[in-house]
Amino acid sequence: MKVIVVSKRTWIGILICLLLLGVGLVVYFSMQETEQEPASATMATIDSYELNAIPVMSRLVPVYRVSRDDQAIALTIDAAWSADKTRFILDTLDRYGIKATFFLCGVWVKAYPDMVKEIAARGHEIGNHSLTHPHMNRLTAEQIRTELSSLDDEIEALTDKRTKLFRAPFGEYNDTVVSTVRDLGYEIVQWNIDTVDWKEGRSADTILNAVFPKLSNGSIILSHNNGFEIETYLPKLIEKAQSQGYRFVTISELLPEGDRTVDNNGLCRAGG
Repeated sequence: MKVIVVSKRTWIGILICLLLLGVGLVVYFSMQETEQEPASATMATIDSYELNAIPVMSRLVPVYRVSRDDQAIALTIDAAWSADKTRFILDTLDRYGIKATFFLCGVWVKAYPDMVKEIAARGHEIGNHSLTHPHMNRLTAEQIRTELSSLDDEIEALTDKRTKLFRAPFGEYNDTVVSTVRDLGYEIVQWNIDTVDWKEGRSADTILNAVFPKLSNGSIILSHNNGFEIETYLPKLIEKAQSQGYRFVTISELLPEGDRTVDNNGLCRAGG
């Protein structure tokens, strides 16, 4: 009969092997769990507050542009502060025979109720830009509903109409914002062309040179009613776009009728 003698050194070697095997198993199963983790769980840790960036992080995406065969485009004007240039904007739109979509904030509605009435009376579309202009990503679904419905109550009292479009302040949103807004029956709308007219020092030519290389069928242009150079650039923007065959419409006219889908780049198309 053979006798196997196990020395102290042999026992140490066995223990080291077992330890290495255990570590290997822990690493292997950890990798398996990581591979099975849904992408949304990882994405939830990513801070995506950057303004005017076409999103690829969020599963739910607002409308940034609309797929159109014709040259229809939309001019949108956000109003959250002063109103000294608003009448000029309205007169300019009348002069060129076009309609725009104004996204109004609650603070602005309270401060300028007569201007809200005039925007509606001149046939322009009014959209909801929240009651208090908050960072929507930080709100619960219930708080989001309050922001929209409370402002719509005020707009309806002035115009006899409720809005059906929403634009998030600062361009910020997440899945909760998008799903809550759509569950309320609104479409959430961003833009694919930003004039950045809120930034002092940008000349009218700089703004126009930034707009036209990006302009295409179904584009949505973002302007502000208190833009520094809007009194200079707006007539030129309208004239040049019209000379190139573009036709300005409201957001509701730009969107497809009936069912629509929005892809990960914010392109809206007809169909379910």
